[in-house]
Amino acid sequence: MDRALYIAMSGAKQNTLGQAAHANNLANISTTGFRSDYTQSRAMSVFGEHFPTRAYAMTESPASNLKQGALIDTGDNLDLAIEGEGWFAVVGPDGQEAYTRAGDLNVDALGRLVNSSGLQMIGDGGPIVLPEYEQIEISKSGIISVQPRGEVPASVAEPVQIKLVNPDSSTLEKGEDGLFRFRDPQAQPALADPTISVIGGYVEGSNVNAVSELTDLIQLNRQYEMQVKLMKRVDELSSATTQIMSNQ
Repeated sequence: MDRALYIAMSGAKQNTLGQAAHANNLANISTTGFRSDYTQSRAMSVFGEHFPTRAYAMTESPASNLKQGALIDTGDNLDLAIEGEGWFAVVGPDGQEAYTRAGDLNVDALGRLVNSSGLQMIGDGGPIVLPEYEQIEISKSGIISVQPRGEVPASVAEPVQIKLVNPDSSTLEKGEDGLFRFRDPQAQPALADPTISVIGGYVEGSNVNAVSELTDLIQLNRQYEMQVKLMKRVDELSSATTQIMSNQ
């Protein structure tokens, strides 16, 4: 009896983990450059010679959906969307290089070029810091040209190349902060790829499919209800068995 109870309990727990993953996808349906997570479940046998008949359900997120999201016209010349495959290199919260598709950029009070999450963009010389400027332009290849404030129109500061990379997607994984990094913690930062181009005045939207995510949530909720009903049934059978034994 305990086998059915614990198997149903583990199934209900794993259903909640799957629901959390899909709920997170839905919560980021409006997040610039967000990549949705896949989920899958499989049977996981209990290791050990004394438990050969026990197998539990296990939910896992094997990968992220790297399909490109829709391009949104913002008209802001600081907003960038990568054309095709590739990533922007940013300084992650841990101070290490990480990768994102979010190109909704602005310049903060310190002159740092950051995206809407406050992550500083990386250029060919390291984290990008711009001087005060009258005018700024970003080329299709990601080169930033600025006219410093107070200078004559013909004066242009030294151009800065935004670091654009395109490592093998199988070597990347998404962290809890939504940024992508190499699976191998010892891997060196990706090399800049000069073939990547950007589109100015646009940002890339989330690639979350709301209909698919809602359908998966409904399915997981029904599975959870089934597991709970099974646990109640096992409890009822256990109580009935106990009563029969006590009447002997």
